[in-house]
Amino acid sequence: MTQGTYASVNGIDLYYEIHGAEHGGPPLIMLHGGVLTFHLSFDPLLPGLVADRKVIGVELQGHGHTAAAPDRPFSIRQCAEDVIVLLDHLGVEQADLLGYSLGGLVATDVAVLAPDRVRRVVLAAAHFHPDAYYPEITAPEQDSPRLPTEADFNAMKAAYDEVAPNPEDFFPFLERIQPAVHAFEPWTAEQLGRLTMPVLIIIGDTDFIRLEHAVEMKQSLPNAQLAILPGTTHMRVVSNPDLVLPMIKKFLA
Repeated sequence: MTQGTYASVNGIDLYYEIHGAEHGGPPLIMLHGGVLTFHLSFDPLLPGLVADRKVIGVELQGHGHTAAAPDRPFSIRQCAEDVIVLLDHLGVEQADLLGYSLGGLVATDVAVLAPDRVRRVVLAAAHFHPDAYYPEITAPEQDSPRLPTEADFNAMKAAYDEVAPNPEDFFPFLERIQPAVHAFEPWTAEQLGRLTMPVLIIIGDTDFIRLEHAVEMKQSLPNAQLAILPGTTHMRVVSNPDLVLPMIKKFLA
């Protein structure tokens, strides 16, 4: 079953899709990357995941089918609160979370705010502190193999134009969300230490995120695993099902 619809959440109409069917376990909430859509982020993984469970794909404020809502602030915390209200709306008492990049930040904050609602978490190409990025990521005039390619950017823009209520919002919203990802208030060691659920951290060896920060992430959590994918950039962390799907499915099982 595939169903796309909206829920009235914290003053916005939040788009989500339901894939698969009930399999007895908690649903998997999938949270996309920044300025990406649910499908652009996760289509390579989706067939393998829906074979085993119900998947709920959310498009956060300003992403995909969900309007940018210029009168409402955009922040990691606001997005996390939106996801929690959506769980309430859907009657989901507990879920697994899979967050990619921006979605990983939101998934972390959901777990911090409502740890009893979260069974397991997969954080793909995500980070815990604003200084986690390599310098060239926040100074993109530098040339680096870590940065998105022109083809990557064109794919983001095309996916947005295809489904966004207001396609002209793409560039203004891109500028608007950068502080949320590059300058957010980091979680404290105490907050991270209370996340006792199993967490799988996945980054690429050519990611935005410094390898030493990924190790710090693992050490900050009581029950974490870390996978570093070979030959993988930030934009490719969740687009190689042969590499990542087996580890995600094993972890979630």
